[in-house]
Amino acid sequence: MGIAQIVATVLAGAVTITAVVLAVRAVLTITAVIRQGQPAPERFVDPKKRTTTMLRETLGHTRMLKWSAIGAAHWFVMVSFMILFLLVVEAYFEVVDPEGGLPIVGHWLPYGLVTEWIGILGLAGILYLIFVRQKAIRAPKSRFLGSTMWQAYFVEGVILGVLVCGFLIRGFKVANDTFEFPAWATPLSHAVGNVLPAAEDGPTWVALVKLLISMGWLITIGLNPTMGVAWHRFLAFFNIFFKRSPEKPAGSGLGALRPMMSEGKPLDFEEADPEKDQFGVAAVEQFTWKGLLDFSTCTECGRCQSQCPAWNTAKPLSPKLLVLSLRDHAYAKAPYLLAGGGKDLTGEEKATQDQLAKVDVLAMAESERPLIGGADENGIIDPDVLWSCTTCGACVEQCPVDIEHVDHIVDMRRYQVLIESSFPSEAGVMLRNLENKGNPWGAPQNTREDWTKGLDFEVPRVGETEDFEYLFWVGCAGAFEDRAKKTTQAVAKLLHEAGVDFAILGEGETCTGDPARRIGNEFVFQMLAQQNVETLQEAKVKKIVATCPHCFNTLGNEYEQLGLKVEVVHHTQLLAHLVATGKLTPVQKVDGDVTYHDPCYLGRHNRVFDAPREVLGEAANIVEMPRNQERSFCCGAGGARMWMEEKIGKRINIERTEEALSTGAKTIAVGCPFCYTMIGDGVTAKAQQDNVEVVDVATVLLRSLKQDA
Repeated sequence: MGIAQIVATVLAGAVTITAVVLAVRAVLTITAVIRQGQPAPERFVDPKKRTTTMLRETLGHTRMLKWSAIGAAHWFVMVSFMILFLLVVEAYFEVVDPEGGLPIVGHWLPYGLVTEWIGILGLAGILYLIFVRQKAIRAPKSRFLGSTMWQAYFVEGVILGVLVCGFLIRGFKVANDTFEFPAWATPLSHAVGNVLPAAEDGPTWVALVKLLISMGWLITIGLNPTMGVAWHRFLAFFNIFFKRSPEKPAGSGLGALRPMMSEGKPLDFEEADPEKDQFGVAAVEQFTWKGLLDFSTCTECGRCQSQCPAWNTAKPLSPKLLVLSLRDHAYAKAPYLLAGGGKDLTGEEKATQDQLAKVDVLAMAESERPLIGGADENGIIDPDVLWSCTTCGACVEQCPVDIEHVDHIVDMRRYQVLIESSFPSEAGVMLRNLENKGNPWGAPQNTREDWTKGLDFEVPRVGETEDFEYLFWVGCAGAFEDRAKKTTQAVAKLLHEAGVDFAILGEGETCTGDPARRIGNEFVFQMLAQQNVETLQEAKVKKIVATCPHCFNTLGNEYEQLGLKVEVVHHTQLLAHLVATGKLTPVQKVDGDVTYHDPCYLGRHNRVFDAPREVLGEAANIVEMPRNQERSFCCGAGGARMWMEEKIGKRINIERTEEALSTGAKTIAVGCPFCYTMIGDGVTAKAQQDNVEVVDVATVLLRSLKQDA
């Protein structure tokens, strides 16, 4: 061992020890912070399925590959990080001996071949990702806006530096005639070696640089436990493993909301006590440990931000920035929490003065900040951010590491509504109507069946007949809103024409509670839901067809939490089946092109994309909007936004309507009464109502049949 090797070995050893100590300290910090969260025992159910899902999403890169070239490039970078870790280990041997290599496999031809090509593809991948980032940050609405860019540049630079050093080490070995692999197996290494001079100590010095870069990266992330752009490569495996619904192909936070929990158990409202039970989330430590893991895992890629309808229409909500704010707050508050600090459910401090005596003053100041509050209150999340969310799920759909944004937003809303009684004032009318009238419009219950007037056949009622296959769940909009009534009538006509045995509840039906639950009023939701569950169980309903995706989602996904298990289909699914089986036969396509708007709660939340298109394909010529299916743009009505004023930025329904109009279609087809209202209003606002018509898929189908609509 020469002087160069001695010096390099000492330096490599010193920097490695420093890096490992700091990394271990950071891991302990991260785990300590995550452990401050509330219990979530359901996250450990079905470990086999969770493991399968985690491996499929990580090694298979099923979420990232939705972005084709970017996903492929990221996969090669990820694989190069995992496999080329062996080359980092090998660098320690090359520091000691310039002709050295990894013991056992270091001279094995397949090892040289695989590491060479993984290195080449990883190098191409990181260069492409650097190019994409540089292009994206110059976009008017960059998904990287608000991301911590120095961290991203640092990580990209480290990956690039490590890969380049790997080829330089091999190149010097080629130049020194000490490289054991042939040119056909390691072409880039030989190409580099052909232009490098022979230098006996070359591999040692480059190996030292490679280790300094690698350990410099470890030191940096060790000093920055909130550096999600680096830590996600470790935490993502756990975050995906512990996702809420491992069986779901997309984001696990879609579909049903997570029930309101206290100490790891669903809250029983008949016995709940706000002084003993947690009502929503009022402090960062009241999120579950999985929520804190979510915040820690965010890689700041901004894909959620790029798809968010609020962000795209100049609202203050960015799902990414919301998560980053919660993450930074959690870690800044951590010293106070770890010392035993925190408020109990009555607002009293749990820690003693002695426990808090040594807590950093900054952590103490952080502990006093309200979770929800404006700039004047030094709040973590501004109320306008919280109430801008439509719960469309675009953020959850896009997130490659399965962060459950919607659950966290609704949990914060729950506390604001149930404990603070703080929510947009106009939504109060809707909530009172739900409590007093059983529908958000406040319409009299005895008018629920008025939509049946004018039909040339009798609509069966539950109770009058027991011989029905499907309960037709009309929904509040379908019963009371004039435009939605047209859809209700069209569906009833189609079911009657096809000979489907169906019945309605009529005055026995009440709101499913979706708007109450999504605004955060779990109490009203539970009241309405329990009433409906009892009604459905008494009627011995086995199958339900619903025209409203919000009812469809609530009945099919959320009422299971209350013990109801029934088969629920959306009317477009049933109509597609009736067309496919010949029970409904379109005979003439409607005039002009039709474009279809995917409702968030039908498409993204419940993966129903094909059925509406199958129906429309038989009845019309379809032209797609640029944003469709799982990337469909929200109409702006979800999350109880239907009953709240949109005062900030551009109206979401106008944004979506403009996209629909840009297709040149004469008909905009929808599959949701909320979308019907919002896009219909958008067409009117754009003064296009004489040229473009908004109708439900069912109406398009009805018009293509023999009878008149």
